[in-house]
Amino acid sequence: MATTNPVQFVQQVRAEISKVVWPTRREVLLTTVMVFIMAALTAVFFAMVDLLIRGGLQMILTSFG
Repeated sequence: MATTNPVQFVQQVRAEISKVVWPTRREVLLTTVMVFIMAALTAVFFAMVDLLIRGGLQMILTSFG
């Protein structure tokens, strides 16, 4: 395995960072909004599932109680 000195390492890191394509402000905004929307939809879905399970269990427990 070849070893590189610290100067070469820094040069290689800078070269790789210059290849990175950074997202635009609009892309960041759109993806952030989409994450919030998906999180809200997921929360609503699990809240509904919770209500259904709770209602079903209450029906079962009250019919045997």
